[in-house]
Amino acid sequence: MTHEQPTAIRLGDRGRLVVPAAIRRQLGVEGGDVLVASVEGVRLVLEPRGAALGRLRERLAATPAGVSLVDELIAERRVEAGRERGW
Repeated sequence: MTHEQPTAIRLGDRGRLVVPAAIRRQLGVEGGDVLVASVEGVRLVLEPRGAALGRLRERLAATPAGVSLVDELIAERRVEAGRERGW
């Protein structure tokens, strides 16, 4: 589901932005709902929390048997920590 036309949204002086009503309707969200924000390259991605949780559940369900997600997460964090330290 994509918005038909790109929509310019001005970032407020305190870093706030307003999601236009047409986009809120398309996403099925309203004032007070929680959105999950992530950065993909130079894009800011906002999605309803339920959609983010559903995506995570699908990803976890697709994990092959015998694979430890904890071990994978620890390994990823070690690599990221090394990058942060310049290793």
